[in-house]
Amino acid sequence: MPRHILRHRTRRLLAALTSAIVVVGGLVAAAPAPAPVPADARARGYGSYVALGDSFASFGTATKIHGEPAGCARATDNYPNDLARSLGVTHFVDASCAGAKTVDMASPQRLQPLGENPPQFDALTPDTDLVTVTISGNDTLAEILATCLRDSLTNPPGHPCRQHYTAGGTDRAAAVIDAVAPKVAGVLDGIHQRSPRATVVLVGYLPLLPPTTGCWPLVPIARGDVPYVHGLWQRMHTMLGAVAGSHNALFSNPGNVLGHDACRLPGAKWTEGLIPTSPSAPLHPNAAGQAYVAALTKSLLT
Repeated sequence: MPRHILRHRTRRLLAALTSAIVVVGGLVAAAPAPAPVPADARARGYGSYVALGDSFASFGTATKIHGEPAGCARATDNYPNDLARSLGVTHFVDASCAGAKTVDMASPQRLQPLGENPPQFDALTPDTDLVTVTISGNDTLAEILATCLRDSLTNPPGHPCRQHYTAGGTDRAAAVIDAVAPKVAGVLDGIHQRSPRATVVLVGYLPLLPPTTGCWPLVPIARGDVPYVHGLWQRMHTMLGAVAGSHNALFSNPGNVLGHDACRLPGAKWTEGLIPTSPSAPLHPNAAGQAYVAALTKSLLT
């Protein structure tokens, strides 16, 4: 296919799907809510579990979206649901919501035209004894990735995104990530204030890309920008781990996983490319990836 036609088609896909980095909910059919998990399978006595976070927590299989508001796109096979079933908790609330930022933990999140999600902290109670939270991606990498996707069209083999963010000698993308640390700390402190008995787990993000090379246009990051984006991904997880360690939280880190990025073949990949090869959201974990994150997180708790 001529390069100019490929770029044109990719540009059209980006215009339609770049927003999927933040939210894809509401475009799929609803499924019944999951049945309560049995109490006899409980592990270490976790009885009341609340899941908070963004789309890397809420998404799973597109046909298994349930609950309100529809724009939150909570799937019954996301990692919070998988973890709740595995632990056998008696009370589980999935408050995660696609597109959420740190500010949406304590404030309502508008999902126009799909309604409004109440503050996720509203799900916390003094009796909550387990909380997971995946947050900061939409405060940091969502906009950065959107810029990298757009700029990749100008120079697929080059590094236009790195040039964009480091022009003038300062890495503005790195600065954005560093600046979010106090916001994540505030989220963890807010959880402890509302649920002082809870074990709190800050959960990171499965990688979209390998450390080098990439697979433009399946994941439309320019080839030369892949190491730069990988470095930003690692920087974000270093920040998350440091904040968790200083704010009385465990850190479940899938950000270092190799061999299961969106450039892999179907069956091996745990995150999807711009055009998913499983019934999952573009540029997000699929059901297999969510199952891995659930297992990784459970290993910290049992």
